[in-house]
Amino acid sequence: MPLVSAFFGILIYMFKEINSPHHKPHVHAVFAGQKMSIASDGEILAGELPRKQQKYVEAWAALREDEINASWIALNESSEVIKIKGLEG
Repeated sequence: MPLVSAFFGILIYMFKEINSPHHKPHVHAVFAGQKMSIASDGEILAGELPRKQQKYVEAWAALREDEINASWIALNESSEVIKIKGLEG
C-alpha cells in the first residue's frame, strides 16, 4: 500500500486495483489507528477520523482532486505512485 501523502500526522495511502476494479479513485487516510476512505470527489466511502482530521482530509481531497486521479491512474496502469503534496506544502 503506497504512501502518497502525509500531513498533520495523517497518512494517506492508495491501493492498486487487484482482480476487480474499484468504482472510484480514492485514498485511505489513517490517523491514530482510525481509518477512512475518501473518493477524489470528496465522498466519504467508509470509516471516519476525528472531526478535525477528517476536515483536513476533506479539504486536502478538494484541493488535490486532479492529483489524486492522476496518481490513481499511474498506480493502476504502471504500478508507479505519484506523491501528492499535503496541506502544509
